Amino acid sequence: MPNKLISEKSPYLLQHAHNPVDWYPWGAEAFDRAHKEDKPIFLSIGYSTCHWCHVMEKESFEDPEVARLMNETFICIKVDREERPDIDNAYMTVCQMMTGSGGWPMTVIMTPDKKPFFATTYIPRETRFGRIGMKEIVPSIKALWVGRRDELLTSAEQIAGALGQIASEAPSTPGRELGEGTLKTAYDQLSRSFDAQYGGFGTAPKFPTPHNLMFLLRYWRRTGDEPSLAMAEKTLEAMRLGGIYDHVGFGFHRYSTDSRWFLPHFEKMLYDQALLAMAYIEAYQATGGKEEYEQTAREILTYVLRDMMDPEGGFYSAEDADSEGEEGAFYLWTLGEAEQLLSREEADLIATVFTMKKNGNFAEEATGRETGKNILLLKKPLSAIASDLAITPDELGQRLEAARTKLFEARKKRAHPHKDDKILTDWNGLMIAALAKGAQVFDEPLYEDAARRSADFILARMVDAKGRLYHRYRQGEAAIAAFLDDYAFLTWGLIELYEATFEPRYLQRALDLNAMMLKHFWDGKEGGFYFTAEDADKVLVRKKEIYDGAVPSGNSAAMLNLLRLARLTAHAEYEEKAAALSRAFSNAVTQSPAAYTQLMIALDLARGPSYEIVIVGNQHAEDTKAMVTALRKAFVPNKVVIFRPAGEESPDITRLAEFTKGLSSLDNKATAYVCKDFRCELPTTEAHQMLALLKEER
Repeated sequence: MPNKLISEKSPYLLQHAHNPVDWYPWGAEAFDRAHKEDKPIFLSIGYSTCHWCHVMEKESFEDPEVARLMNETFICIKVDREERPDIDNAYMTVCQMMTGSGGWPMTVIMTPDKKPFFATTYIPRETRFGRIGMKEIVPSIKALWVGRRDELLTSAEQIAGALGQIASEAPSTPGRELGEGTLKTAYDQLSRSFDAQYGGFGTAPKFPTPHNLMFLLRYWRRTGDEPSLAMAEKTLEAMRLGGIYDHVGFGFHRYSTDSRWFLPHFEKMLYDQALLAMAYIEAYQATGGKEEYEQTAREILTYVLRDMMDPEGGFYSAEDADSEGEEGAFYLWTLGEAEQLLSREEADLIATVFTMKKNGNFAEEATGRETGKNILLLKKPLSAIASDLAITPDELGQRLEAARTKLFEARKKRAHPHKDDKILTDWNGLMIAALAKGAQVFDEPLYEDAARRSADFILARMVDAKGRLYHRYRQGEAAIAAFLDDYAFLTWGLIELYEATFEPRYLQRALDLNAMMLKHFWDGKEGGFYFTAEDADKVLVRKKEIYDGAVPSGNSAAMLNLLRLARLTAHAEYEEKAAALSRAFSNAVTQSPAAYTQLMIALDLARGPSYEIVIVGNQHAEDTKAMVTALRKAFVPNKVVIFRPAGEESPDITRLAEFTKGLSSLDNKATAYVCKDFRCELPTTEAHQMLALLKEER
C-alpha cells in the first residue's frame, strides 16, 4: 500500500511512495501526529538524482524490518531538498554544526516542535566500518526518548539556540562597503588554490564553479593580468577534455571525483549547464572568438534543448547518475561495444582519441578492480591529436562526428537514467539567462526562442494572482511559495532576455519581480535579503545566504540585478540598495572573498568602469543589426544596453528608461550613445567608434 507521499508531485517523494516506511510529506499532519503520539520526527532529506539517496532507500527504507522499527519509533518525514531549499538549508546548518560535515541523504531526528537533537548523512542498514546502522540506531534513540528525554530536550534547546545565534550573527553583520581591494584579494586566493596541472581549484572532488571563471575573466579585463585569463582558460579547456563532459550526448556531469576531471559523478544538473554555458560564452568573447568555446557552449545548449525541455517551455531539473542500478552505466563503453557498432577504422579512431582500453580505462574506487568499461575523455585538444595523426583538424572533426553519431544512436536504446522533470523557477531563470546570452553572442534565433518560451511559461503558469512567484511546477500544478533565488535568478534571466530581444515587457517584468523581492525579502534593519519571505512558514530560523557554492547565492545575483536595473532605468534607489547589500555582508566576505565570486562579479560592476549604451535605430535595419552584433561580440561584461526605436514615440521604453526620451538617430543611421562611469560621450554612428569608447584604460 502506498504511504502519504503518493499524492505529492515531487519525483523524489514519489520514489518513496511505496516504501513500507510510513512516510509523510512536510506539513501540519505529520507534526500534529507526532505531538498526539508523543514521538520524535525522523526527517530524511534528499533529491531524486542523488546516488546515495537511492542506496539508502533500497538498503533500509525498502527493508520491512527497518521500516517496522522506524514506524514504531518515529513519525517519518521525507523532503525533496530541491522543492524545499529552506528546510534543507536550515537542517544542513544543523548537520554541519553537529557533525562537521553535510551532504545527502541527510538524516535529522528532532522533537515534534522541529528542534533537532541528532543529525547525520547516510546510515547503512547494519553497522559496518564504524558507521552505526539503522537497526542499531533506531532502538538506541527510542531508548533515549523513553528513558532520558530530558537530556534530549535540553540538547535540542541548546542546538536551536546555537542555530539562532549563528543566524543572527553571520554572515549579515554590517560593515564597510566592499572596496576594489576585495577583488584583488579574491583573485589572490583563487590563485593560491589553482591547480596549475589540471585546472580548477583545490583537490578532489572538483566542482566546475563557473562563477569563479567568470570572475577571473572580468578581473583580466579590469587589470590586464594575463594569469587570470590563463587560469580560466586552463580550467575551461581541461573540463571540456575530461570525463566530466559527456562526449557522446553533450552536457556536463555534476563534478569530478578526482583532481583530473576524469571520473565524474554522472548526474547532470540544469544549473550546471546554464552556468557553464555562460562561462564558455564569455570565454569566447574574451578570447576574440575561440571556436572551441563556442562549440562547447552550443553543445551544452543542444543537450538542454534536446533532453531537458518540457513541451510547455520550461526546463527539467536533472538527470540521474544511475541506470539499471549502476552509476554511470548509461555513459560507459567497452572497447568491444565500440568495435561492434563502428567500422574498424572508426573504432580504432575512437579508441585512440578517447583513450579507450580493452580492460577499461579506470578501476572501481572501492576495490581497485578494472571494470572493462571506459569513460570517454581526451588527453589533449583535438588540434594536437590531429597533428599526431597527420590529418587536418577538420578531417578529424568530421570523422569523429560520424562515429559519435553512431554511438549516440546506439546509446539511445539503453535504459536511460531517471529524469527529474519538475520545473524550478530559479534554475529556469539561470537557463533563460544562458540562452539569452547565447542568442546575443552567437546570433542564434533558436536560443532566443527557447528563452522566450521558458520565460513566458513561468510568467504565465508560475505566478499567483498577486504577482508572486511559485517555486515548483509539475504535471499542471504550480506550488510552493518562491524563495529568494527564484526572484533573483528569474530577474537575471529577464534582464538578459530584454537585452537579447529589446522587448520592454521583459524589462518591466524584471522590475516587477525585483520590487516584489525587495518588499518581501529585504532586511530593513541590517540590509541584505533573507532566503524566505517575511510571511513564509518559519523553519527554525530565517536565514540569509551569501556563500556562492555550486550555485551562486540569491543575494549575490540580486546585487548584480540591482546594479543593472539601476543603470537601465537611471533609478538611483536600486544602486543604494546594492550598496546596502554590500555593507550587510562585508565583514564575512572580506575574510575570504574567493568564496563569493558571484558577489565579486557584482562588485566589479559597482566599482567600474561600467557603461550604459543606448542604441537608437530601426531594429530590423542592417546598420542597426551590425552595430548591435559588434557590441555583442565584444567582451564588455560591465555594461547595460537599451534599444530605442528611431522616430517612434516608444511609450514603453520611455516609461521604463525616461532618460532615453530625447535620444534620436543621427542622419537616419543607427546611433550609439555611450556613457561611462556616469558621464556621456558624443553619439556615434560608427560601430568601430562605439567599440573604441568601450576600451578600458588600465
